[in-house]
Amino acid sequence: MNLTPKRAAESATEMVQIVLPNDANPLGFILGGTVMHLVDIAGAIACHRHTHSLLVTAAVDGLQFLHPIKVGDMIILKSRVTATFRTSLEVEVRVYSEGTVTGLRRQTSHAYLTFVAIDAKGDPVEVPPLLLETDDERRIAAEAGVRRAERLRARPARETVG
Repeated sequence: MNLTPKRAAESATEMVQIVLPNDANPLGFILGGTVMHLVDIAGAIACHRHTHSLLVTAAVDGLQFLHPIKVGDMIILKSRVTATFRTSLEVEVRVYSEGTVTGLRRQTSHAYLTFVAIDAKGDPVEVPPLLLETDDERRIAAEAGVRRAERLRARPARETVG
């Protein structure tokens, strides 16, 4: 694998789709599970752009639903890699709704996800470092390190079966 450092902008991804009735609950708003599914996909795409490897989702931090998205509106997901570790990386995904008639856009969700890069056998592989070019990128990466430490601290001990 090529371990040349990469810029966050190289992983930037935007997904857009219309919320259809089969995506919605009886109130006419997108299902939370559908949003989670799309967040996972948007995050994975950004991480694929960074690693060019197979990936598995390891964690989702702090996904909140701030505003509903109704049938007929667009759901927009923006993602980018925020930090890299040895075999894992963090990605930020922001979710927006945009009224197809009004054009009004507002943020509806936000989450950080952690992915682990793997080979064809499922073993972890190293990921390219993230080139931190701005103070904002350095701050976000430092915050990612804090989130990672907390996640690792809270992780239960692995159980052995058998």
